[in-house]
Amino acid sequence: MFSVDFMARQPLYEQIYLSAVNLISHGVLAPNEKLPPIRSVASELGINPNTVTKAYQMLEKDGYIYSTVGRGSFVSPNVDKFEERKKNALREVEKSIGTAIECGAGRKEITEILDKALMNGGLL
Repeated sequence: MFSVDFMARQPLYEQIYLSAVNLISHGVLAPNEKLPPIRSVASELGINPNTVTKAYQMLEKDGYIYSTVGRGSFVSPNVDKFEERKKNALREVEKSIGTAIECGAGRKEITEILDKALMNGGLL
């Protein structure tokens, strides 16, 4: 379900976090769907369970998932709010690009930044 690149500079827990966010955002993981247990993910990926725990904690803190004692972790039923958050973020990107162009930034500079952000899962 989740994938990691051991050669990437990005920490494994961030890769798992971004992979989950991507799956949730694209509707692959539905609201209230149960996520695989931490130990299963760790075993499947060949990593320490604490790494997966950290990713799940970040997902819960950011509202993408919720956990119940003894039952596991589930996709938040409030995923619609993330669509609104995405729309707001895209409006901000559009404004920032407009400001950069007004300040003399060219297509090459802007696309380099976008490409770098997309390659690094949003982290510059």
